[in-house]
Amino acid sequence: MSLFNRVINLFKKAEPPQPEKSILTVSPGDIVEVSLVTYEVIGRTRHSQRNSVFLTIQDGSMVRFLQIEEREKLKYEVYDQIDGRLDSFDEIPTTLELEGTLYFLEEQYAGNVTVTGKTPFSKDGEMHVWRFQSDNRKLIRIEWLDGRLIMYEGESLLPADVQVIRSN
Repeated sequence: MSLFNRVINLFKKAEPPQPEKSILTVSPGDIVEVSLVTYEVIGRTRHSQRNSVFLTIQDGSMVRFLQIEEREKLKYEVYDQIDGRLDSFDEIPTTLELEGTLYFLEEQYAGNVTVTGKTPFSKDGEMHVWRFQSDNRKLIRIEWLDGRLIMYEGESLLPADVQVIRSN
C-alpha cells in the first residue's frame, strides 16, 4: 500500500456498525428460539400499518407460525395451521365453536402486506385478518388474501420465550 493510500485512509470515515436485528426485523434464513425449540425462519409476512410480522418458522418437518406485534409492548403468539373452511370471508361469525371450545371475535382488521420467502400466501396484497380468543386463552386466527382462506390455532407466549439466536 502506498503512502498516499495510507494518508487517504486516515481521513476516510469508518463505516457505521450494522444495527443488530430485532425480532421484528428477522427475515428468512435467520434462527429464532421459541419456547426452547430452535426454528429457522423460512417466510415473513409484514403488516406495516400495524407494525407486526407473521413469521413462518420450521424445525425439521414441523412448520409453525409466530405472530409478533409491537403495541405498548411486544406481543407474541405461536400458531399451527388447522384444517377448516368457511363459505365466504364476508360471513365470518363473531363466535366460533371448535372441538367444544367457544371462541369470541377479539379483533378484525385489513391492510396491505408484503411477503418474503415461503409463506401460506405467495404474493403481496390486501389481507383480511380475524382474531378470536376463548375463555381459556386459546387463539384462532383466520386470514384471507386473494381468494385464499387459512385458519390457525395458537396461544400467547411470554416475551422471554422468544429470542433471536442468529441473524444474517
